[in-house]
Amino acid sequence: MEVAGILREKGSAVASVGPDTSVEEIVGELTTRRIGAVLVLDGEEVVGVVSERDVVRGLAGHESQVLKLRAKDIMTSPVITILPGDSVVEAMELMTDRRIRHLPVVESGRLAGLVSIGDLVKARIEEAEREALALKDYIATA
Repeated sequence: MEVAGILREKGSAVASVGPDTSVEEIVGELTTRRIGAVLVLDGEEVVGVVSERDVVRGLAGHESQVLKLRAKDIMTSPVITILPGDSVVEAMELMTDRRIRHLPVVESGRLAGLVSIGDLVKARIEEAEREALALKDYIATA
């Protein structure tokens, strides 16, 4: 399965903020939406990702002052991206190698969506279940 298939199912809506958005606002967004990361966009360009991990790292370095910082102060950058035509397995390998949990999907320089490790695991499980069913059907009719 390709990453594009996941985006077709989940949609291409992405939570995003600007580089000058406060960490306090970002934390509110993460909490309200029950998500683990937001993209940082400068116009249409993806310039960073702010995840729960980035907020925790900010706490370690700035303590309670972290809430007054801006996205650009704590974001992970440069951003690692994938293409819609990349396979789920390739995306999972990239996440594992880079120790990240969110990948923006970019096509022709434009943001097409975002996939999380949870999206990829769900897709792999569904694919394995379909394969198992196909094998059972094949064996039963052989």
